[in-house]
Amino acid sequence: MRIQSRFVQVLAVAALPLALAACSPSSSDSGASSKEPKAKNLNAGLMTGTQLKKALAPASFFPSHLSALSDGFSDSGDQFVSPASRDTAKPDCTKFENTTWLDVSGFKGGVSFAQGEYANKDETEEMVQEIDVFQGTTANTVMQQVRAAAGACATFTDLNDHSKVKLAGTTTSGLGDDAYTMTLTSGHWENGTTLVAARVGNAVVTVTSSTGKDNGAANASKLAGHLVDSLKAASTKG
Repeated sequence: MRIQSRFVQVLAVAALPLALAACSPSSSDSGASSKEPKAKNLNAGLMTGTQLKKALAPASFFPSHLSALSDGFSDSGDQFVSPASRDTAKPDCTKFENTTWLDVSGFKGGVSFAQGEYANKDETEEMVQEIDVFQGTTANTVMQQVRAAAGACATFTDLNDHSKVKLAGTTTSGLGDDAYTMTLTSGHWENGTTLVAARVGNAVVTVTSSTGKDNGAANASKLAGHLVDSLKAASTKG
């Protein structure tokens, strides 16, 4: 999961203004630097983690037998995380089985994010929601790379029981600006898992569902739709 590592990044960003303040020029030096053009703020207009958290589906949205996991929630708060370059190595197919599977795209996440996880008592069923926001046109690239990773991972080996996992993906119409749905199945599993990635402007929604006898498909579609609608409503208000 990316929760812990993302927290480290957020703390580093929060500490950055203090470091800059310590290194900033004195008032006697400010005259020369004040004439320099200001760098463009690439995060201007983007939603913060605090705002994204409000866009997540509430507990009442999920099936009654699922409960929120105390360690399954995280967000970037009011600070933006410095964007990292994409890892161009061959995709690690087993990352599709992680709760925060957006890493398969080569990106560790956006400059802001919020996520939440719900599961049954023994955690054999789960539903995970995440929203990541990216600068510029990066969200488009993320969607392209999710598709590319899915194509490269049509079959792979599960790390836990070493069983063969099949991945089937398809473009999903009518969901945000762009959407892609994937299904993971294995002969060793009682039920499969459905993943959905959907883009709304600069934001990418990622959903995981293994709840329901249809490989979690209906619940995944419903959750992704809710998040997409929440982001659209938030952008209209903004």
